[in-house]
Amino acid sequence: MDSFEWNKIAGWTLAGVLTVMGLSLVTGAMFTPETPAKPGFIVEGVEEESGPAEAAPAEKPIEFFLASANIAKGEAQFKKCAVCHTIDKGGAHGLGPNIYGIIGAHHAHEAGFAYSAAMQETAGKTWDWDALSHWIEDPKKYIPGNKMAFAGIKKPSDRADLIAYLNSQSDSPKPLPTEADVAAAEEAPADTTASGDEAATDAADAAASDSAEAAPATTA
Repeated sequence: MDSFEWNKIAGWTLAGVLTVMGLSLVTGAMFTPETPAKPGFIVEGVEEESGPAEAAPAEKPIEFFLASANIAKGEAQFKKCAVCHTIDKGGAHGLGPNIYGIIGAHHAHEAGFAYSAAMQETAGKTWDWDALSHWIEDPKKYIPGNKMAFAGIKKPSDRADLIAYLNSQSDSPKPLPTEADVAAAEEAPADTTASGDEAATDAADAAASDSAEAAPATTA
């Protein structure tokens, strides 16, 4: 086969390729598919997003759960703590300090225990219901930099049971909140008539006025 025949074959092949490309471009322009604004069908069980996700409801204060806390269940919860802590009166320290009488005590109150610097910085704070609840929930979040290696107890009712048990291990257990206490706290109106500083100033002025009126007159 001579070169002329090869040229004819190459020419026809090139013409075929160009024809196919041309047809593809033309049909693509004529029949461009459009994506629908809304799907033609919705998969059952999948909800369409209509806006930003709603925030989770705020957790009730720990006093709410303490009103129905179970000390026996709290003693079972304490097994998680007993790996590091003792709770008998006068008990030795372990990896953590002895925590007999912890409710109402100050942070870092056990003499002779090597508290972390972070815990020592909070020594003026008191282990009340709320503080202990936040500590048990997430020690690293409550006092960043402390040495306690514990993932925490996230369920508030479990924390309340444990706190009730800790409270019972004391020379003078504190009275647990009652449902009436919680209801009264929730219904108490907030005082918006004056700020804390203004109220304190008014009280001081009133006390000074009363003292001036009650003081006996003197002469030089």
